[in-house]
Amino acid sequence: MLRTLSNLGLKSDYLYAAGLASVGLSYVSWAISRFSSDDSKAQSDRWGVFIGEWAPTFIALGTALKLQEQEDGRDGDARRDLPSNLGGNS
Repeated sequence: MLRTLSNLGLKSDYLYAAGLASVGLSYVSWAISRFSSDDSKAQSDRWGVFIGEWAPTFIALGTALKLQEQEDGRDGDARRDLPSNLGGNS
């Protein structure tokens, strides 16, 4: 699955950004739903929680993709900074 995401041009930074955006979107959707006259407090809480649950998924996929990028050698800077016993070139 990670290779497919990588082949589609998806980078770990994009997934990290999506995780951060989902936190903001969670708050915005909660606030809009909360202050709308036709929705209840429970409904607004459900919207906030539903969207907020996306953040850990995006961040976990971003971390896995980052490891894949390092393994493939596309992120040479990260490897260069590691000690030699951890896979770096130093």
